[in-house]
Amino acid sequence: MERSISSVIRGHFPVLALHHKLPLHQHKAASLIARCGRSEMGGHLERCPCARTEHIVWHSCKHRLCPRCANKARAAWLEHESARLLPCAHHHIIFTFPHELLGVWRYNRALMTGALFHTAANTLTELLADPRYLGAVPGIHLALHTWSRAMAPHPHIHALATDGGLHDGQWLTPRRSHFLPARVVKALFRGKLLALLSGLFACGRLKLPPDCSPERFRSLLNRLGRAKWHVWLCGRYAHGQGVLVYLVRYLRGGPPRDSQLVRADDKYIVMRYQPHNAPPATLSLAPEAWLLRYLEHAPISGQHQLRRYGLYATAARVKRERARAQVPPPAVQIPRRVALYSLLVPCCPHCGEPLRFVCRIPPLRAPP
Repeated sequence: MERSISSVIRGHFPVLALHHKLPLHQHKAASLIARCGRSEMGGHLERCPCARTEHIVWHSCKHRLCPRCANKARAAWLEHESARLLPCAHHHIIFTFPHELLGVWRYNRALMTGALFHTAANTLTELLADPRYLGAVPGIHLALHTWSRAMAPHPHIHALATDGGLHDGQWLTPRRSHFLPARVVKALFRGKLLALLSGLFACGRLKLPPDCSPERFRSLLNRLGRAKWHVWLCGRYAHGQGVLVYLVRYLRGGPPRDSQLVRADDKYIVMRYQPHNAPPATLSLAPEAWLLRYLEHAPISGQHQLRRYGLYATAARVKRERARAQVPPPAVQIPRRVALYSLLVPCCPHCGEPLRFVCRIPPLRAPP
């Protein structure tokens, strides 16, 4: 078998779908990735002006989990968001969803995603509006990641916040060198998320797993209210470009790349990965188990993995440009971004002219 994620899906997803009841968005992801770049997706014919060279281009699926479509989408996103970024220092904060609630996460994926975004944004907005810390409206990027390096479920939010904000039309910088106190951020995030989950449960919007009774869920919320939560505040970055490059790797392409697959056959799928602060390791699973873990991270259709608040919100363009005019130039030069994707236009080897679109090719039936 070819060592690629699309070939693994083509070879093993039909059996997986027979044995497991999967949500619609996972079926859609598997169907698109399996056909990406093949005749089943349809395509178009390109030909040069001298008619001596022609080329068939099979269309890509453009799904957010597809590793084959990732590079072009990443480059376009990074180009767009870099233009929005203010030329000031930024802070990187990571909010982690408690692993004790992973069962509730699986049964309420869309609702939990919205709750996590809402809580992280409110935590930063409320603290930075406090005159003790900033007393202004910052620019905030929030990006959702749902996996660890071994593809285990690990929902967390990466936040990119400006080191300053706009108040009454004036740009203000933080009053403290350490931006926000970690203890206060953790306590406020914990309180807001638990209060929101408790409210959702009280109004009947939360679906509990079969092994979790209402009494057990309430007890879990009370226990989490006394536990230590994982919120990581990174050091101050002289610019936000590096964090954007880090985030874009996770917004498109899914957990693994094709190059990480070491073995892919009917018995095992072996994937190479790099754990945190540890030597390289491999994950070996049966094909169905590997696909279950992989497809669990398929995003729900229509749900954004990246959201912007404050000065980075779409409706705040006027305020953002007003802040840009007041932000002092950075003390260090922002490094030039390395291109993630280069658009190579195929040319005819005879006349040297680029190939041009001729006609569309309808989707063809998959080969037996």
